[in-house]
Formats: sequence, structure tokens, C-alpha cells
Amino acid sequence: MTGTFSTRSLRAGSPQRGINPGLVVTCEHGGNRIPAAYRDYFRAHGALPDTHRGYDPGALEMARALARAFRAPLVSATVSRLLVDLNRSIGHPQLHFETVYRAPPPVRLSILERYYTPFRSEAERLIRRSIAEYGQVVHLSSHSFAPALHGRVRAADVGLLYDPARPGEAALCKRWKAALKACAPTLTVRRNYPYEGRNDGFTTWLRKRLAPDVYIGIELELNHRLIVGPDRSWAPLRGVIIRSLRAALADRGAGIVAQGK
Repeated sequence: MTGTFSTRSLRAGSPQRGINPGLVVTCEHGGNRIPAAYRDYFRAHGALPDTHRGYDPGALEMARALARAFRAPLVSATVSRLLVDLNRSIGHPQLHFETVYRAPPPVRLSILERYYTPFRSEAERLIRRSIAEYGQVVHLSSHSFAPALHGRVRAADVGLLYDPARPGEAALCKRWKAALKACAPTLTVRRNYPYEGRNDGFTTWLRKRLAPDVYIGIELELNHRLIVGPDRSWAPLRGVIIRSLRAALADRGAGIVAQGK
């Protein structure tokens, strides 16, 4: 573990080439940490880092659960997305919070060099390693979303984001949605909601560099209501996500099997 991000490898044994495509889990918005060197940029904004604008509640816990269940490598970060959004491309208007955008260029460059580039590079390294070992990779990017935005209620419990133009992603999300329905019929599961899977993001960036037959990138979005709500559904939901993904992957004949519970 470093001061910028954490890498955890839980894969055991040797790869079965041609049978098991690799699975890599990332979590870009896992925490709301503002390093001491940059706290002055946020002093006038009170508890903003503690809100959904600062991080994705539950996303890191879900990512860790997936990594444990599938014995997959995990790359996660706990620096706040307000300082630098690891799921945005360089030049995107939401790469930094407004006060950081007004910081001198050397400050912004130091943030990218310390937090953004190491995370992206390590995740891409593991993804390319999985392709080399298995011939294919399934990249799961763990996120969560606010129940309402700008006064509009989000009508979903789980979102699966992907690029419809990539057959492997579309097929996996179709199977995963069906498996979720079978495991938890009361959940509302939608594809490419509450965001479009082709919007700017790490998976979109990787699609430009990796062919559709070797790279399958899916963003998992969970409603905060199920994570921090009063109905105690968070732990069971993590189990549902894991069981349904196991079923969806097994159905494709890929042979990725979760280890343990």
C-alpha cells in the first residue's frame, strides 16, 4: 500500500490459459481523504468532502468484497474526487474541484503525478497482465450514486454501465441483470443508468486502447439508499452482487468461479 492508492492481489494458483479470463477490480472514488498539503483549498467548503461529491459511499467495501470473492486484484484509492477525480480524463472540466482548478499549474501537476498517474498506471498494468495471462480481462469499476440529483429521484437500485457497441460488455450486462433479477426480484436494475456507460471514465479511456475481444469494462453503480439507509440491506446486497456476478460469468462459459462465499 502506498500513500496514493492500494493494490491488493488475491489471485491464487496458476492461470488456466484459454479457460478463465482475468478479473480486475478498481475503485476510483473509495474515500474522501484530503491530504494535509491541500486542505487550504477546501477550508471554506466545510463538510463537502463528506458528501457524495467527495466520494462514493460503499464503493470501496463493495470492491473489496468482489476482490475477495473472486480472488481478483484490486486497485483502490481513498483520496477525495474533489482533489482529483481518478475516473475522469485529463482536461475534463470535473477533473478537479473549482478551488483546485484555480491553483497554480505546478500544484495541479503535483496532484496528478502523486495521485492520478500512479493509480491509472497500476490499474492498466494489472489489466494488461490479465490479458496476457488469460487472453481477456473483465474489469469491474465499483461506484455508488446519490438517490436524487438536482431534485430528481433516480429510479434504480443497481446500475450496470457499459458500451452497447461492444458485444462482450452488452452480453455480460444482460446476463448480470437477469441473474440479479433471479437472486433479488425486488431490486430495480437498469443498464446504462443513472449514467451512460460511454461517458468519460476510466473504462471509456481503456476501450480506446484495448480491443473489444480482450477488454470488457463494466461500471457497477449502487444506490446510496441501500448502503447507508435504515433498512439494513447493505450486507445482503453485497452477497447478491457477488452471487449474481458469479452466475453471469459462469453462464458465458468463461469459468470464473468465486472462491469461498
